[in-house]
Amino acid sequence: MSRAFVKEDAGGPEPRYNLPPRTDPGYDAAAAMALLDGANVGDSYSAELATGYRWGEPKLKPEVERILARARAEANERLEQLAERFLRASGP
Repeated sequence: MSRAFVKEDAGGPEPRYNLPPRTDPGYDAAAAMALLDGANVGDSYSAELATGYRWGEPKLKPEVERILARARAEANERLEQLAERFLRASGP
């Protein structure tokens, strides 16, 4: 990863992601939201480490599509933008 995208001197506590155990049926939904949250604060790397998934992970596409639908229904433009970027990264 380019050093330009790593927040080394952010000056605050590391983001924490409240994730259920990996065996929990809701893990992928929580991981998808954690990746979007990480991207929103400019720290996708920590979210990837916490979830075990990379940005654009195809397995999370259905979860992100649900998040996108909810973001549109709630007129949450930022979340909609992030979800659309994730889906573009996940491929066709």
